[in-house]
Amino acid sequence: MPKKAASKKRERDPAATRQRLIDATVRLMLKQGFSGTSVDQICAEAGMTKGSFFHHFESKEAIGKAAVEWWGQMGTALYAVAWHNKDADPLDQLHQMLDIMTGFTMRKDENCVCMVGMMSQELAATNPVMQAACSKELQTWTDNVARMLAAAKKKHKPATNFDPKQVAWFLNSLWQGSMLVGKACESQAMIRANLKLARSFVDGLFQQS
Repeated sequence: MPKKAASKKRERDPAATRQRLIDATVRLMLKQGFSGTSVDQICAEAGMTKGSFFHHFESKEAIGKAAVEWWGQMGTALYAVAWHNKDADPLDQLHQMLDIMTGFTMRKDENCVCMVGMMSQELAATNPVMQAACSKELQTWTDNVARMLAAAKKKHKPATNFDPKQVAWFLNSLWQGSMLVGKACESQAMIRANLKLARSFVDGLFQQS
């Protein structure tokens, strides 16, 4: 298709144009952070004009928030096979979730990183809008894990009394921290080792039959 025709087609599809800008934002901010990314760079990466950008987003902050929300939705969809299998043993659901997380570390030539975690570290103390967006996505992850832990606690006899929400926040912190250290140390294997320890920790919360 000629380039002009393709451009016109994109202009007639506002949802696709918006998503193209978000995708570009995610790619750039994962590499160089929020502060290091400009609207001009996002437009160039997306192959869009600044007019198209400001038709969909009023500022870099607005598209940054949209990128965090998109990342959260994408992550929820990837975890859904574990989170929403109502017929599965909740402990098996937790194992499956950890397996999915491990899979993220095995993508060729791609670091296991998290848009939410990166934006939280960079902006939580200085940008209330981005802090709230990141907090919401972290809360969603934690709520889902806490729900599975609570269900597992009902089905399996605990080896020790524990608060599912507290454990879920611990696992969230371990996951986010592991990605951060794994990126700095250039070691995806370290993330996998931490997830293996996380699985042993979760299993240790319950008495073995």
